[in-house]
Amino acid sequence: MESKSIYRQFYSKLIIATSLFIIALSFIFYEYARSTVYDDIQKNMLNHAVQIYKASINSTNFVPIENENLTINLIKNENLINYKFINYKKNDDYYIKLLYPFDIENRLFLEIDKNISLERELLYSVIFKNLFVLAIPGFILMLVYSLFVSKSLLKPIIQINKKLSNMDENSLTQIDKKDLPIEFHSLADSINTLTNRIETYVKFKKELFIGAAHELKTPLAVMKLKNEVTLKKKREVEQYEEALNLTVKQIDEMNKMISSILDIGRTEGAQFEQMVHLDIVEYIKKKTNDYRMLSAQKNIIITFFSNVNHLNTSIQLTLLNQILQNFVQNAIKFTPDEKSIAIRLKRTREKIIITVTDEGIGIPENVDLFAPFKRVGNQSGVGLGLFLAKNAADALRAKITLVNREDGKSGCIAKLVLNNTSKEIN
Repeated sequence: MESKSIYRQFYSKLIIATSLFIIALSFIFYEYARSTVYDDIQKNMLNHAVQIYKASINSTNFVPIENENLTINLIKNENLINYKFINYKKNDDYYIKLLYPFDIENRLFLEIDKNISLERELLYSVIFKNLFVLAIPGFILMLVYSLFVSKSLLKPIIQINKKLSNMDENSLTQIDKKDLPIEFHSLADSINTLTNRIETYVKFKKELFIGAAHELKTPLAVMKLKNEVTLKKKREVEQYEEALNLTVKQIDEMNKMISSILDIGRTEGAQFEQMVHLDIVEYIKKKTNDYRMLSAQKNIIITFFSNVNHLNTSIQLTLLNQILQNFVQNAIKFTPDEKSIAIRLKRTREKIIITVTDEGIGIPENVDLFAPFKRVGNQSGVGLGLFLAKNAADALRAKITLVNREDGKSGCIAKLVLNNTSKEIN
């Protein structure tokens, strides 16, 4: 489909609108002028009839008048009781007839016929000539003015487009709202939010690729060095087995890392997943029962609390699971045996807040744990779990945070804040 110019669309619609306006204005002006002229003619005819009535004593001394433009006679009419005007056409000429009561007892009426062809012709010629003279300059002025207005209205869009065209993934800049009309501030805010997300995404991607290369390079270097040393001379079978076991262990670690990197791709693909309508309270209850199976080996008690009994909402389930699973797995990993983990859901007017509180070692406050390959303590792992959770939260237009507990106990609170799409509270 061929793209249409906004200028061309604007001017075509403007020409149509202006033409209709001029036609309507001409019609209104003509009707007003015609009504005024006809009213004056009828008023003069009525005055003339009154003068004739007053000057004539009776029908016997009435003298008819007949010329090219005016005819006055007496006629009999049984139906009329008051004066009446009649417009008619005769032999290509236009007339106004006035029937005026002269002798009511005898049903006699003055019949005055006036030829108005000249007035009608003058009315058409004068009015339409004046309208034409006024309409053309007005039409031109309106087009010039509209050109100026359209350019001024499109100027902010041109400015934004120019700034966007100069951007790429390596040079993302914010759109300055101070030079834009207030109507474009929301658009600028949306674009700035999008550029921030793109900038963060590109940064994380770079960190991911660099980190992945580094994390894969280290075990490969260890395997290479160990095997080279082993192969320099003949060794006992146990030493070869040790080298092979180390190689297998390193390969397993690399497979874990590759699986986590593949999970990132799945998370990105889940962004386009259809939303599912569900009761999120009941859903998290069921998931909590599943998580208790994971925590049973460490005798960790997992509880669930909610300030509402039911909460229907629409959400991309894969992304939600990615976040919840990461929160709970980390809580189980860092919580000592026979301690507890609390999952809470809180519904407010605008938000749905889900928290996972553990009794673990807490988190370092000066480390960006959402960056790829960041690890806490001496626990094993690839360090991509929270990075995946952050990507999933961004896709849900949600927010996740990690903070240490402030109730005097050791541990961490992982929080997910969702936009509340439900309108009911139970």
